[in-house]
Amino acid sequence: MHFALSPRTDELLRRVRTFIAERIAPVEADVLRAARRGPDWTTWSESPVVEELKSRAREEGLWNFFLELPVLEYAPLAEAMGHSALAPEIFNCNAPDTGNMEVLHHYGSEAQKQAWLMPLLRGEIRSVFCMTEPDVASSDATNISASIEQDGDELVLNGRKWWSTGLGHPRARIAIFMGRSNPENDRHHQQSMVLVPLDTPGVKIERMLPAFGEYDEPYGHGEISFTNVRVPKSNLIAGLGRGFEIAQGRLGPGRIHHCMRAIGAAERTLKLMVTRGLSRVAFGKPLLDLGGNRERIAHHRIAIDQARLLTLYAAWRIDHGGAAKAMTEISAIKVVAPNVLQRVVDDAVQLFGGAGVSQDVPLTSIFSLARALRIADGPDEVHLGVIARNEVRKYQ
Repeated sequence: MHFALSPRTDELLRRVRTFIAERIAPVEADVLRAARRGPDWTTWSESPVVEELKSRAREEGLWNFFLELPVLEYAPLAEAMGHSALAPEIFNCNAPDTGNMEVLHHYGSEAQKQAWLMPLLRGEIRSVFCMTEPDVASSDATNISASIEQDGDELVLNGRKWWSTGLGHPRARIAIFMGRSNPENDRHHQQSMVLVPLDTPGVKIERMLPAFGEYDEPYGHGEISFTNVRVPKSNLIAGLGRGFEIAQGRLGPGRIHHCMRAIGAAERTLKLMVTRGLSRVAFGKPLLDLGGNRERIAHHRIAIDQARLLTLYAAWRIDHGGAAKAMTEISAIKVVAPNVLQRVVDDAVQLFGGAGVSQDVPLTSIFSLARALRIADGPDEVHLGVIARNEVRKYQ
């Protein structure tokens, strides 16, 4: 195996880094500051600066990389985008839209692709993924209790979902709803996925949810209820009982995206830590020369590089056999990358002191991302269980 990039991807990576450094980084802090509106998601609005940057990125062909490239070649681009909170949307590569677009690309009907995939690919609308539920342990997807019932030519949906990312975005138009449709089947074929326009009667945004006190405007994470929501059967994705299969296919490459963005955020954090340590003096010495900070820098350098190599290996395994044959590697990186990021940012906060827990620097947002990622897309414990199970099987 080798992780060398193709000439095309190498050129894309150079252009993405330049675009972020020259166009996104100078305006990022102001855009994020202007977006903060608190819990009233109805007041959140699109940023004209972001829309202009998206138009420029699309005109320059820096758009929808995740569908065009093998996972291994997309990975470095995802890492580059992880240096910025805005970059994924600017290049139309932000979650949960990437996963939802992949679902529609691989499992959607032609009508579904025309109605929803094409507008998403053009960046005209945003989407939501409704899987996690407040009343069950959603780390086990087979626990899903929301219901999907057939009634003639319609499907009737009932249930409550939360941590539905993207729900607050002004352009959010469509949700993928996962519910139990076939309780008589075995536990991995009881669920289905259905497309639900957010303006359908019976769909209600109950509230937006703060994560560590931040609402992540204008994307947001919300709690949403579905009460006797009726949609045509043509909104069913792939077929009844295929929801778990679709979820597994969606989450495999998506975890690569998350992990590489986390590695990019870790690189950004390490840079902030080093520059701060070199520029501030205490007790007659640079902060970097106090309290074992140099050793911490070294350990973080090693850990980030290890995480990157493991993630690239998982990406290579997906490209050369599919996600189903790379479950150990996918679970491994999902544990490693967020934990590495959390450790780096925790030490960076300590070195920054009071500034580290303010919003003057991005460390609190990055820490929130790292800690949430240890739960999102499966908590650490679930992934460790997968790794242990696969390891034990080798010797049974």
